[in-house]
Amino acid sequence: MPSVGAGVPASARAVESRDEVFLGSALDGAPRWVSGVLAAVQAAVLSLLVLVLPAVASFVATAADPANSGVSWFRAVRVGVALWLAGHGVPLEVSGSSVTLVPLGVTALATFACYASARRSGIPTRSGLAAAVGTYVVLVLVVALASGVGPGGVARAVVGSVLVGGVGLGCGLAARPGAPSVRVVTAPLLARVPAAVRVGAGGGAVAVGLLVAVASLVTSLWVIAGLATIRDVVDGLSLDPVGGTVLAFAELVFAPNLVVWCIAWLAGPGFAVGLGTHFAPHEVVAGPMPAVPLLGALPSNTLPGAWRYLTPLLLVGIGALAGWYVHRRLRPARWWHPVVAVLAASAVAALLVGFLVLLASGGVGPGRMTHVGASALLVAVAVGWPVLLGSLLVAVPADPVVRAGVRARVRRTGSRRGATDDD
Repeated sequence: MPSVGAGVPASARAVESRDEVFLGSALDGAPRWVSGVLAAVQAAVLSLLVLVLPAVASFVATAADPANSGVSWFRAVRVGVALWLAGHGVPLEVSGSSVTLVPLGVTALATFACYASARRSGIPTRSGLAAAVGTYVVLVLVVALASGVGPGGVARAVVGSVLVGGVGLGCGLAARPGAPSVRVVTAPLLARVPAAVRVGAGGGAVAVGLLVAVASLVTSLWVIAGLATIRDVVDGLSLDPVGGTVLAFAELVFAPNLVVWCIAWLAGPGFAVGLGTHFAPHEVVAGPMPAVPLLGALPSNTLPGAWRYLTPLLLVGIGALAGWYVHRRLRPARWWHPVVAVLAASAVAALLVGFLVLLASGGVGPGRMTHVGASALLVAVAVGWPVLLGSLLVAVPADPVVRAGVRARVRRTGSRRGATDDD
C-alpha cells in the first residue's frame, strides 16, 4: 500500500511541518510558552547587565576619590538602569531636568539581546511569541515602577518595550530552525494587500536601507573631518582613563542618533542641537554647545556652490534604485500598477524615515537644550518627494505594460487624426 503522504511533494510536506511547529498547541507536550518567558528574561537581564556592570565598575574604580565619599554603589546601579529604561523611551531625570532623547544605541542593544535570546532558546509557536513579548513588557514595567517613573514614563515604557520586544523576539523566533518564514506567517494578511502596494512597500524599505547606509558613511566622514575639534574637547575635559572610558561608552550609545540626524541633513531640512542652531547643507548656525566630544563631528560649513544640489540628487538616485527594485519585482496587469507601486514606495520611505527622526529627537536638558534633533514631518516630506521622482523615472518608463499602453494610445491618436484629415 502507498504510504500516507506519498503523493505530496517534499517541499509541501516541509511547509506543513513548519506550520505544525508554529501553530502547535502547548497542550501537545511541554508548555511551549515557557520558552518565550525564559527568552524574555534572558534578554532583559543580559541587556541590563551590559549597562549596569560598567556603571558599577566605574564606581569601584573611583571609590577612593574623596569627591565620591558620599556616593553609594546603588547609585551606580540606578544610572545603568535609567540608561536601560531610556533605551525603551523612558525619560531620564538628570539634576531635575528631563532628558527625552532616546539613546538609540541602547535600543539597538536591547533589540539584539531579544533577538539572540529568542534565537538561542525560544520555540517558534504563537504561544511562545505572546509569552515572550508579554513577559518582556512586564519586566520593563517592573523596572520602571521600581525606579519611580511617573505615569507618562510608564506609558512610554509600555510602547517602547512592545516595539523592542516585538521586533527582537519575533525576529529571533523566526530565525529558529524549523520556524516558518515570515512570508508564510504573513501570507494571509499580505494576500489582502494589492501586489503593487506590497512591492512598493518593499521598494520603500530598500530606499530607507540605502539612505541609512549613505548616512552612516557621511557620518564617518564628519568624524574624520572633526578629529581635531574632538581631540581639543577631550583634552579640555582632562579626564582620567576611567572617566574617558565612561564618556566614550556614553557617546557610543548616542552614535546612531547622529546617523539619523545625518539623514535629516542629507534630506535638506537639517537638524538642531539646541534652540537657535541649525545644521543643513545650505545653512550652518552654530551656538554654544555642551562639552561633548561627539559634537565636534558636526558639520561646520555649508556645501559650496553647486555641491548643494548633490544631496537632493543623491536622494533621487536612491529613489531610482527603489524604482529598479519595483521594476524587477512587479508583474503588472494594468499600466497604472507601477504608478501605485512607486507611490507606495515613497510613502513607506517617508513614514519610516519620519519614525526614525522622531525616535532620534528630543531634549537633553533645560533651556536651549530642550530641542535636539529634527522635525519628523519636514524630513519625511523631504525624503518622500525625491524617492517618488527617482522611482517614477525608472519604474514607469521601464515597464513593458506602460510602454505598450503608450504605443497603443499613440496609434489610436494617429488613426483618429488620419480619419479627420480624410474627412
